[in-house]
Amino acid sequence: MIDVDALIPMVVCTTMFAMVYGIVYLYRRERMAMIERGMDPRNYKPKVHNYNTLKWGLLLIGAGLGLFLAFILDHTWLTSMDYDSKHNPSVYFALIAIFGGTGLLISHLVERKDLPVNRD
Repeated sequence: MIDVDALIPMVVCTTMFAMVYGIVYLYRRERMAMIERGMDPRNYKPKVHNYNTLKWGLLLIGAGLGLFLAFILDHTWLTSMDYDSKHNPSVYFALIAIFGGTGLLISHLVERKDLPVNRD
């Protein structure tokens, strides 16, 4: 009988090799198709605008503001309303999501404003 524990490393290694081989194969095939059409593949490198720092910064600032506002609401306004539970986790999750999403939206607007527009 085949031991399943022995098959797992073999399947993982085979899958990883197939994935890397597929990526390299498709990359080379794309370059060959560009050469066949008379295009220079070196001229078609994607122009990368690295906004990862801005995106993560605004996301974390938004999540922090949401968490802080949820804490203030939970310990002032919501406790005065005599809820059965002392802490309201739904308020924390909702405000973190709202403010984090707002941070990502601001990041998108900044990125869109900064990218050049091709108007031919």
